[in-house]
Amino acid sequence: MAQVKLSVIYYSATGTVHGMAERVVEAAQQAGADVRLRQVPELAPPEAIASNAAWSQHFDRTKNEPKATADDIVWADAVLFGSPTRYGNIASQLKQFLDTLGPQWAQGLLADKVYAGFTASQTAHGGQETTLMALYNTVYHFGGIIVPPGYTDPLKFVDGNPYGVSHVTGGNNTDPLTEAQYAALDHLAQRVVKLAGKLTA
Repeated sequence: MAQVKLSVIYYSATGTVHGMAERVVEAAQQAGADVRLRQVPELAPPEAIASNAAWSQHFDRTKNEPKATADDIVWADAVLFGSPTRYGNIASQLKQFLDTLGPQWAQGLLADKVYAGFTASQTAHGGQETTLMALYNTVYHFGGIIVPPGYTDPLKFVDGNPYGVSHVTGGNNTDPLTEAQYAALDHLAQRVVKLAGKLTA
């Protein structure tokens, strides 16, 4: 069986989604995938970034990381998207990247791939599920194959999100990822790699 090619494409302001992305990369590599980790470009003005110390620090730490391009999706058999929740939707930075993919979409180059997502918000009911559902609206237009975790493993009854994986960061964005989220991220990555492998076999 050919090695599954997975792209993990994300936006993270203060680092939580970045940490989630790194975890799915690790899990996918352990599952045998060839993985690309790509950050979408920052769109916010410098003064907005500077107004938040955590945002500014994370921006400086990751500004030289590889940036996502259309080729990262065309190359992949599977794609995991990560975004913080913004008013129950994906961040504008990720949406802008998705909106540049018209030429590849028109050629059918985004279809027949496995897709799934992960997100984080400050509050427990801060729009995590609607963020993932909004993300998947784009995947429907791609002709992609959405592979949600559902409740396919008992650990999902701890994590509690059948649409993807999510984390609550708390009011100050300081609550760290826990073993429940790490287990759920591992499961998501492994499931995506497994099913993409079956499709590409």
